[in-house]
Amino acid sequence: MENRTSNPGNTGTTGTTGTTTGTTGTTGMTGTTGTSGAGTGTGTASALSQTAQEYGQKISDAASHAKDYVSDKVSVVGDKLKDLQNADLGELAENAKNYARQKPGQALLISAGVGLLLGLIIRGRR
Repeated sequence: MENRTSNPGNTGTTGTTGTTTGTTGTTGMTGTTGTSGAGTGTGTASALSQTAQEYGQKISDAASHAKDYVSDKVSVVGDKLKDLQNADLGELAENAKNYARQKPGQALLISAGVGLLLGLIIRGRR
């Protein structure tokens, strides 16, 4: 095996040298196994930078979509609250009874969920 001293990035007979002192790679192979030098780090850094930019853009897009979704849902909840303030309580109770008769499983799960949330809120204030 021959260890050659050359400039960074030059290919020797036994591998690729990367510094002025030289490093020997696997005989007859160039590429990942026998490569070390200044050019490799620059490519890796630019690839990492590109990947980071892509992920940053994806996160920014997801945050924008989430913001739009939440603002839509907040406006819907606001509209429902306005409707509830103007509604007759007897009519609301009758609508709830009809819903519970039509879909008893969902009514039970909704009731359990509301009870759980109220319990957590009340317990958290102690």
